[in-house]
Amino acid sequence: MAVPTPRGVPVDPGTTSVPPELAELLRVQLPRVADEVEEEVRRQVPEYGLPSGGIYRENLRAGVVQALTLFIDHIADPRDQRAAMATTYYELGRGVALEGRSLDSVQSALRVGGLHAWRLMGRTAEELGLDSQVVAALGELAFRTVHEVAEAAAAGYAEARSSSADELERRRGRLLDLLLGEGPVSPEAVQELAHGARWRVPSQVAVVALAGPADPRADDRPPAMPGALADMESRPPRVLVPDPEGYGRFGGRSFVLGLAGRPAAIGPTVPVTEAARSLRWATRALGLMGRGVLPRQGVVLCADHLSTLLLHSDEPLLAQLEARVLAPLDAASEGQRARLAETLLAWLLSGSNVPDVAARLHVHPQTVRYRLRQLEKLFGESLHDPETRLNLILALRSAASREEGDDSRADKNRGNF
Repeated sequence: MAVPTPRGVPVDPGTTSVPPELAELLRVQLPRVADEVEEEVRRQVPEYGLPSGGIYRENLRAGVVQALTLFIDHIADPRDQRAAMATTYYELGRGVALEGRSLDSVQSALRVGGLHAWRLMGRTAEELGLDSQVVAALGELAFRTVHEVAEAAAAGYAEARSSSADELERRRGRLLDLLLGEGPVSPEAVQELAHGARWRVPSQVAVVALAGPADPRADDRPPAMPGALADMESRPPRVLVPDPEGYGRFGGRSFVLGLAGRPAAIGPTVPVTEAARSLRWATRALGLMGRGVLPRQGVVLCADHLSTLLLHSDEPLLAQLEARVLAPLDAASEGQRARLAETLLAWLLSGSNVPDVAARLHVHPQTVRYRLRQLEKLFGESLHDPETRLNLILALRSAASREEGDDSRADKNRGNF
């Protein structure tokens, strides 16, 4: 393991001329100095002074003794101990990060303890009648050592935090793959992976399928949603949202801003073990948005377009239905066919009410009656058969949505989209 050399700190141990024999004189004072340093740290660093300090208090005494011992050993033989000190505090920083604690308290303890230890050791050196230059050199070494170990602890902390964040992302990625995969999902498997990923398992989820960014130069970031699991590398990018019915999530300002103008389709809300089903419908809706069958812009909720999704769930079969049910219209001219189809759909959806059809189509009621007589000639008595009427509604809606999609694509090609 490589421990980075602190910036701005001399590397040559010969730059501080502290006599090695001073180490044994200071070692005699170590227990007394450790007592006072421990008390000073408890007094000045709140986390170590609280009765409920827990892990902060548990190893304080051992840590103080170890630090002082390493410092004295450093005086006795700097070349052997310098790397050991850096490694020790690098591992200390890593351990703090892996325990989920803040490094601030540890850094404060190092600086408070180091300064107080220097005061006590400097006083001891003076009491021993050592030369003032030796006392000054001891102080220089003490402050440089505190700086070095603080830097080593910070480096270890940063490395562990980075590794921990990367591992957490990998675990969440595996969890998302499980939830959105093709195979069956067991609650036990979800709980096990969720525990390692630090993800609270909700009772329900919905999956958001995203179109490409409105600005290709923009960062491809998922919308900000607490607890969401995102895979922005998949095509289409998808975001699994826990408890989607709560907190006004999809209508919230943060969600809309997070989309940065990109279209999105939100799958139906399902139990967490059925998340793949929500993804399947969201992906299908996004495809229909791209074709203009569903609104091309903004956010489309699958729950608001269930009949359209159902209608387009098997398009080859739908094409057969159209061809079979709408065959009588082939006898009309091309210009008549579109008007008759539009009138027939409006008539079926209006409960056969002519004035309503006229209002819907913005034509005179007499025009509607004329077209209905033509339709009666083409379809005959089948227009009054309930099953035929249902099939006609499905086929006509499908044809109408396809034509709207063609118009939408044409507008886009002309630069009007």
